[in-house]
Amino acid sequence: MVRLYLAFIAVIAVERVVELVVSRSNAAWAGKHGAIEYGQDHFAWMKAAHASFLVACPLEVVVFDRPFVPLLGYPMLALAVLAQVIRYWAVVSLGRRWNVRVLVIPGMPLVKSGPYRFMRHPNYLAVILEGLAVPLVHSAWITAVGFSALNAWLLSIRIPIEERALLEHAG
Repeated sequence: MVRLYLAFIAVIAVERVVELVVSRSNAAWAGKHGAIEYGQDHFAWMKAAHASFLVACPLEVVVFDRPFVPLLGYPMLALAVLAQVIRYWAVVSLGRRWNVRVLVIPGMPLVKSGPYRFMRHPNYLAVILEGLAVPLVHSAWITAVGFSALNAWLLSIRIPIEERALLEHAG
C-alpha cells in the first residue's frame, strides 16, 4: 500500500505543478487587465508550507512506517477526492481569474456562480480538507496535525487580505 500512497502523492504533486503553470498564465492575463496584487509578504510562507506538505506526507509514512488502516484510509481518500472536486469547481468557476496569488482586477465584479453561490472561499475549504485527509489516507497524523495548524495560521492572514482586496476593488 505504501507504493500506492506514494503514487497518490505523486499525482497530487503533478496536479500542483499544472496549477502553478495555469496560475502563471492567469497572472499574466490579469496583469494585462490592470490587476493589483495583495499579500506578497505571506506568499513565500504559503509556497513553503504547501511544498513541505507534499514532502512530509510520504516521508512520515516511510520513516515512521505508518500503516494503512482501511477504516481510516478509505474515508480519508474519499474526503481527499471531494477536496479535489471542490478545488476544481472553484478553479473552473473563476476561470482566468483563478490564481494562487491574491490578484484583483479593479472594477471586476465578484464571481457568484459555482461554489461561490454557497461560500466565499471554497478553494480554502478544499485546502483544509486536503491538508487533513491526504496524510490520514496512510495514517500520517503528525503531518495532518502540523500542516492543518500551519495552514490555519496562514489562512488567518490570507483571507483578511483577500477580503480587503475584493472589498476595495470588486465592491
